[in-house]
Order: sequence, then structure tokens, then C-alpha cells
Amino acid sequence: MPESTSKQPGVVLVIGAGDATGGAIAQRFAREGYTACVVRRDAEKLQPLVAAIEAEGGRAYAFGVDARREEQVVELIETIERDQGPIEVMVFNIGANVPSSILDETARKYFKIWEMACFSAFLCGREVARRMVTRERGTLLFTGATASLRGGAYFGAFAGAKHALRALAQSMARELGPRGVHVAHVVVDGSIDTAFIRDNFPDDYARKKPLDGVLKPEHIADNYWHLHCQPRDAWTHELDLRPYMEKW
Repeated sequence: MPESTSKQPGVVLVIGAGDATGGAIAQRFAREGYTACVVRRDAEKLQPLVAAIEAEGGRAYAFGVDARREEQVVELIETIERDQGPIEVMVFNIGANVPSSILDETARKYFKIWEMACFSAFLCGREVARRMVTRERGTLLFTGATASLRGGAYFGAFAGAKHALRALAQSMARELGPRGVHVAHVVVDGSIDTAFIRDNFPDDYARKKPLDGVLKPEHIADNYWHLHCQPRDAWTHELDLRPYMEKW
């Protein structure tokens, strides 16, 4: 177990706490006694997650923040550190998977996808890391995708942003690891059991789901918890998760 878990658990900050993976990660850490600070642009959409965590006896706080805006990120981190406690774990889980032909892609949307998937990770990671290095402990976890490793047709913007996120995580790991901060990048390679997948790919979902061919958010969350609990003499930087039947 890391040093932080031998004491009273602090805060887990989940940036991009959606209805599937991000929410499941927040719930997993809350069950271990962490205060879950969950973030998305519309705080109202977080109320079911907060209620679910509290129903299990946990503590959760919702924040409506646009993580692409530096002033909002700075204020968020200052508020949490002051009011909820030290951030022991940050999970960056913002998705930006918007397909488009490179022939039709607009500069505005390309830039927005980069802002969402990479620039906001830099802002959040920088602000949290500044606190963690003073305490000489902490965990920063970044969610990647298949596009982190290879670019596919119609996903030029997403792949570029996810490649950049992976490089950012590598650079942060090399700088911050010696200062006690564990930085890890998780490649989620496969379909996740979400409403988006169920609604947009019903045939594929119906075929794979009974065969355990779709990633369950709670199982992804277990792996995030495992990364945080690793001793520092055996840290994992990059972990890839995929169903056994996924082609890669």
C-alpha cells in the first residue's frame, strides 16, 4: 500500500466523472474511505453519482468546471485542498471521441478535441502535482484509449490528442516519480459497457456482452485502485486493459 493509504484517506479527484468509468472509479475509491470530488462541466449531472456514493456511506462533492479553462482549474484545486482535504489521487478521465473524416474536420473541432483530451489534462495535472510534490506522495492516473497507440481512419483529431496525452503522462512520470508521485497511463482498448455503446452499436453489444467481450466500468475501476496501491519499488506506468476477445 502507498504511504498515503496507511493514514486517514484523503481526496480522490475524478475529472470527467461520467455515468460509467469515471463514476465507477469515484465509487471504488469512496468505498475505501476516500472523499470523492467529482467533476464535469454540468454539476447537476453528477447528483445521481453523489447520491449513490452517499447511500453507501461515503463522502462525495460535485463540481461544475470546464477543465479547459485555467482559472477554473486553479480555483477548483485550491477549493478542494482548502475545504475537502489533500488530494491523494487524481484521475483524468475526460473523453473526446468524436469521429470525422480528415477531409471534413474543422479547425475549431480539432482544437477543441485537443483541449479536452490533452490540454485540460496538463492544467489539472500541473495544479495537483504542485501540491503532491510538497507532500512527496500522490497518484496521478490518466485514461488513454486505443487511439493512444495508433491512429485510425476518421479519428485524426482524437488520436492526435490521445497520443499527446500519453506523451504528457510519460514526461510527468519521469519528472515526478523521483519526487514520490506515481504517474500512470491506462490504455482502455475495447468497448466499455455504457449507454453510448448500447445505443449506437446494439448488434455488436448484444453479441459481445454475454461473452464478457465488453469492459465493465467496475472492473476498470478495480485496476485504477490497484495502481494506486502499488508499492513504489514496483510501480506500473502503463497498463492496458482489454477484453480477452478483443483484437489488438
